[in-house]
Amino acid sequence: MNENTPISAAIKQLEERIANNQVKDAVHKIKFMTARDVLKELLQER
Repeated sequence: MNENTPISAAIKQLEERIANNQVKDAVHKIKFMTARDVLKELLQER
């Protein structure tokens, strides 16, 4: 993921990491979930 990654692709990557538990710890997982939710809100505003 980088600054040129489309929002929808970033959401998909975050969801895959959350689903596969590819996180350091519970706090890291919550950060990913928060980032995913914020990106989803950004898509809805378009």
